[in-house]
Amino acid sequence: MVKILAIANQKGGVGKTTTTVNLAASLAAMKQRVLLVDLDPQGNATMGSGIDKRELPVTIYQVLLGSKGLQECRQRSGAGKYDVLPANRELAGAEVELVSLPQRETRLKDALQAVMVEYDYILIDCPPALNLLTLNGLCAARSVMIPMQCEYYALEGLSDLVNTIRKVRAHLNPDLEIEGLLRTMYDPRNTLAQQVSEQLQQHFGEKVYRTVIPRNVRLAEAPSYGVPVLSHDKLSKGTQAYLALAGELLNNAAKPAQIS
Repeated sequence: MVKILAIANQKGGVGKTTTTVNLAASLAAMKQRVLLVDLDPQGNATMGSGIDKRELPVTIYQVLLGSKGLQECRQRSGAGKYDVLPANRELAGAEVELVSLPQRETRLKDALQAVMVEYDYILIDCPPALNLLTLNGLCAARSVMIPMQCEYYALEGLSDLVNTIRKVRAHLNPDLEIEGLLRTMYDPRNTLAQQVSEQLQQHFGEKVYRTVIPRNVRLAEAPSYGVPVLSHDKLSKGTQAYLALAGELLNNAAKPAQIS
């Protein structure tokens, strides 16, 4: 059965898009059939997959509004060897236009039904906000991966996101669970990062991934070349970390945590 995973955090700059792109490429390298859904109007996951967002005839915007089919939107990432439902600035308008449409929270979920049997993993890159686009991602997903930096404000934002996930589960998607918390941009020399990391492990236990994504120059460089870091430098620490995360995801047979 396909695993639909939303990568979400309302705080910006925590590595959501970096994680989505590089996890997609790492899973694809492990012979998994992967679809990346870019739900962020910035279109960074689209560009990071080697697809020019400025030249797209059809994007996820038209799919959500129902004017185009998902198959018309789908693109192939040659560098990453996975499929992409791309996005660009057009998607910003969907926030307003979706409000008046029926089933506005489940438009993405309904669209994905047509291709679910074609994939092992569907990864949804959610925007850095708790808006209607993120809500579509959470309603379509079966679980949520939360990338976060180990700093004080990240803990405060995590509380808000967990509350949102509870509400979505109560009213819209009863199957939604937290898959895990991913520590990103981690610097082990930073005392605060160590303390926050310990707090996360104490509170969430096994739902904190063992894999830690380090600060890495190659990870930061890869998007400027329009490729995942695996294609940019396969020996870098960033590459090895995301391959390890993909392996952990594949090997993790435990059920997602119940957050009460």
